Amino acid sequence: MAIEIDVGLSAERVTRVLDRVVAWRGYPSKLRMDNGPEFISSSLADWAEEHAICLEFIQPGKPTQNSYVEWFNRTYRDEILNMYVFKTLSEVRALTEEWIDQYNEERPHDALGDLTPFKYRMAHQ
Repeated sequence: MAIEIDVGLSAERVTRVLDRVVAWRGYPSKLRMDNGPEFISSSLADWAEEHAICLEFIQPGKPTQNSYVEWFNRTYRDEILNMYVFKTLSEVRALTEEWIDQYNEERPHDALGDLTPFKYRMAHQ
């Protein structure tokens, strides 16, 4: 739904990205995440509480507890981050935007009955 690219992300930045996502997708009832500093902050906890969102943290060192995100991150890393030598963050952002569009709108996914995520969402609204 969003990939934010920078040399570091604060919790405040994470909540701004989440606000952008919920503007078009609505608020989730729960978010599952690892124990990174941007996720364990009080500002993210306050944001979640304000919007009645349960924060569910995986156990440290147990990435399989968030396997869908780990699989997606590996796919993104293999297809974008490991394939190019970037000179600027703008280059990474531009290629990432193209990749996200292709991933969501053109690429069928086995787990979605060979539909693209966009077509799957339209069919299940």
